[in-house]
Amino acid sequence: MAGPSSAHVALRAATARRHEEVDSRFGGFDLSDRAGYAAFLTAHARALPAVERALEGASGLPALRPRTDLLRQDLAALGEALPQPLGLPLPADQAEAFGYAYVIEGSRLGGAMLARSVPESLPRAYLSAAHLAGEWRAFSTALDSAAQAGGGAWLDRATAAADRVFALYAHAANPT
Repeated sequence: MAGPSSAHVALRAATARRHEEVDSRFGGFDLSDRAGYAAFLTAHARALPAVERALEGASGLPALRPRTDLLRQDLAALGEALPQPLGLPLPADQAEAFGYAYVIEGSRLGGAMLARSVPESLPRAYLSAAHLAGEWRAFSTALDSAAQAGGGAWLDRATAAADRVFALYAHAANPT
């Protein structure tokens, strides 16, 4: 693989359809409206805690900063409880763990942009939890190194795992 972000680029390309589906489903929530925003956060709360729990103890990943507590705080400020998360199997190996982490770390990038759409009167700790300086680069570098060491089959497993998490988010946004 060439270039420091080639695994990231490959994952983005391979999961583009699922990613677009998730963006489309979450795009239906009105973040400027208290009820719409609460529904948006509730949908995220059906997925994110399951992914973060699945990644607890996963080896070979760079340090990840969990956001479930921030999501819980924002929901509580809106008078909502954290819902029961959907089920997600534990990653079978490092490739799957990176696939899971790729989705939630990528969503952190999008969350920072979405936070601008939320009125200042509403809680925004979850969406505002952007990467600290160098975190995304460190994640991308670790992803690329692991993918390069693991080869094509590794990247295929990471892609399948990322697709699994995108499907989880899609279901969380529209569980019917």
